[in-house]
Amino acid sequence: MPSPRRNIEGRPLVASASSSSSSSSPGSPAHGGSSRFEFQSLLSSRASGGDPTCARLRVSDSPVHRRGSFPLAGAVPSQAPPPPLPEEDRMDLNPSFLGIALRSLLAIDLWLSKKLGVCAGESSSWGSVRPLMKLLEISGHGIPWLLGTLYCLSRSDSWAGREVLMNLLFALLLDLLLVALLKGLVRRRRPAHNQMDMFVTLSVDKYSFPSGHATRAALVSRFILNHLVLAIPLRVLVVLWAFILGLSRVMLGRHNVTDVAFGFFWGYMQYSIVDYCWLSPHNAPLLFVLWN
Repeated sequence: MPSPRRNIEGRPLVASASSSSSSSSPGSPAHGGSSRFEFQSLLSSRASGGDPTCARLRVSDSPVHRRGSFPLAGAVPSQAPPPPLPEEDRMDLNPSFLGIALRSLLAIDLWLSKKLGVCAGESSSWGSVRPLMKLLEISGHGIPWLLGTLYCLSRSDSWAGREVLMNLLFALLLDLLLVALLKGLVRRRRPAHNQMDMFVTLSVDKYSFPSGHATRAALVSRFILNHLVLAIPLRVLVVLWAFILGLSRVMLGRHNVTDVAFGFFWGYMQYSIVDYCWLSPHNAPLLFVLWN
């Protein structure tokens, strides 16, 4: 016959329970306090004298532990923690000063371009000037300049004139190639308020950066000022034509301000390439002989 369980003081639990039940009623506070004391004593005696493996199993079998409210200290986690994300996949919460400055400049560029697009449509504030701006747009288009240069080259009867016109043709072709290459690389869309009613467009003309009219205006104006003998009023007129042509691109809504500004810079630098690779009967005799 197994021995009765005992509490911490060594007294039988049955006797304690019977004595406590005889001394106090079931509903009295004393009865509740002694019962809690005996229950805690029973748990402590089991934890101290019992098998720790069994105690661990009992705790792990409890519904509270199965719910995962308080896992054991020595328990092995069910799965390993996920590996840390690489640096390129982490969110950059501290952007650099350069990134903030570029975003601010882009926002100012879009806002200013929309404000200056006063001829973007017939219903705009300067919509009545739109036909004049479109005529100015044709004056800076690449096709009229190419056809005019070829015509003048065919009618020229001097070697000096042919040399200048040959290099002007080379500059125009170089401008078309480099601008198309930049537009294909950058792929910046035209402003949202632009109307695609331009004169003779190509596939890359749906992109905005840089402005081909601005690059051509800067290139041609610098070429004319350096290789043609003109009076001062005509020289001023050439510079004004280039500036107004670039401004008209923004007013028509074709380009943003930065497109035109970079176009002026790129056209100015393109002339340096043409001047460095200047074609003459001495370094390109075959070209001039074939043309003749």
